[in-house]
Parts: sequence; structure tokens; C-alpha cells
Amino acid sequence: MRELFEYQAGTLYWRVSPAKNVRAGDAAGFTQGNGYRGVVIHRKIYPLHRVIFLHCHGYLPEIVDHADGNILNNQVENLRAATIAANGANRRVNRNSSSGVKNVTQDKLSGKWHVRLQKNRRSYYFGAYDALKDAADAAMQARRVLYGEFARHS
Repeated sequence: MRELFEYQAGTLYWRVSPAKNVRAGDAAGFTQGNGYRGVVIHRKIYPLHRVIFLHCHGYLPEIVDHADGNILNNQVENLRAATIAANGANRRVNRNSSSGVKNVTQDKLSGKWHVRLQKNRRSYYFGAYDALKDAADAAMQARRVLYGEFARHS
């Protein structure tokens, strides 16, 4: 990797000319259809954030997580090794969420707000609340306890 690229502030630059239309010194990568940036190395596409992590840390973990949730922020300080479960804990609130708050659902019969989280395929229940704000506060505290540094609240 170090022979192919130079890393500066979240961007990889080619040290060599990999193709006729790409020169040494050009920024490496392109935006893929899924929104992530990718880079072609020996005719194979690799996610740019994984290549940057490998280039800077010298190893490649199972998952490379964007700490701030912004998939275009590939600064090495924003990339961290993660498990599939930890990466899932760092997801944003589902856009189909009826409450608009992660891990909070409303019981249509009672009108109460319920807080439920999962970790390692185990479900945890943190109670029912009359007010959405109280449920949101309880969910935030529960995420901190269960997910630690990977807890995302929005």
C-alpha cells in the first residue's frame, strides 16, 4: 500500500500512475453507487476507507467504522476497528421510525413509549414511559451502557 499511495488529510494520492488517465499525485478514488468512496487496485474495487485504515495502521480489521457516521469522512482519526455488532450500534435512527428516536416504540393500545435495545443477539428491555422525552433519555442512557464508544443517539 505504501508503494501505491500517500495519505494526507483523509485522501489518498497515487505515488505511481496506475492507468493512462491517472497520474502520480492525483487523488485516488471515486464515489460508488452506494455513496461510499472506492479505489481500483489491480482491476478490483476496494472501499477507500478500508484502504486508508490499512495504509495508516498496517492491518485490516473485520469492519472499519466511521466514528461520526459520515461515510465520506475518511480521515484516519474518524476510522476505527469495529465488530459487526459495534458498527450496527453506530447506525443512525431508522427513517421509518414512528417515534423518531432510536430504540423507542409506542404501544398503540396503552400509548406508552417502550425502550428496547439489542446486543449480541440478546434483547434488553428498559421500561415503558408516558412521555417520549423520558423514553428518549432512558434509551440514551441504555445505549451508553450497552454500546460504550459506539453509541449513536441520533
